[in-house]
Amino acid sequence: MLRNSYLHMTGIGKGAEKNIWDFGINSWDEAIEQLDSLPVSQTKKKAISVGVDESESHLKEKDHCYFAQSLPSAEHWRAYSEFSKDVAFVDIETTGLAPGQDTITVVGIYNREKARTYVQGIDLDEIVDEFSKYKMLITFNGARFDLPFIKREFPEINFDQLHIDLMYPLKRIGYCGGLKKIEREMGIVRGDNIKEVDGWEAVRLWHRYKRGDEAALDTLLEYNREDIVNLETIIEKVYCDLIQNCKCKKK
Repeated sequence: MLRNSYLHMTGIGKGAEKNIWDFGINSWDEAIEQLDSLPVSQTKKKAISVGVDESESHLKEKDHCYFAQSLPSAEHWRAYSEFSKDVAFVDIETTGLAPGQDTITVVGIYNREKARTYVQGIDLDEIVDEFSKYKMLITFNGARFDLPFIKREFPEINFDQLHIDLMYPLKRIGYCGGLKKIEREMGIVRGDNIKEVDGWEAVRLWHRYKRGDEAALDTLLEYNREDIVNLETIIEKVYCDLIQNCKCKKK
């Protein structure tokens, strides 16, 4: 989808982009090949010519920062295919909902090969180096919750990655509500011992662990691991639907 996106180019808005798609263009290469015929102004044709050249150059270098800064944040999902090998699926657990008052208990990071859970009082500070390895982050409600919480406790982390907060693109294709509700609608089944665990139970599990219940921590970590692994399942299920919805919606 990124290779047929133009919103990140100077002077190109949703209307012009939709005109290009409706004209039958399916890639930057096709846009350049048919540049003179595109149903946009001469000024926009020049912007597309320059923009495609810049985009190809930055994409060749896997320069995620260029696209993170130039693509509207709500459209970062378009870069998923191109940066999916450098992605981290992220979810946190906390002692409550108030940054500054509550603290992070667990950070889960899944890179498609391994799911790691970092725990307060054990190895939580290792997330600073871990986040620097990735060009794209995928969360659910992470723009409002997970990433601000992490940034408050670890201000040295530079979140310069592309960030797909799945909650918002999912709404575009009819999936509303919390992550567990959406999982059920998609037929994603959790393990029997954690299928009833939710955010508030995660808080209680942490307090049980702090009182000496090691099994409670095991359950909490399993719950967090399923959160991050299921994010991959979800985006793989809906990515084609997101593209179709984007191209078919009205200007």
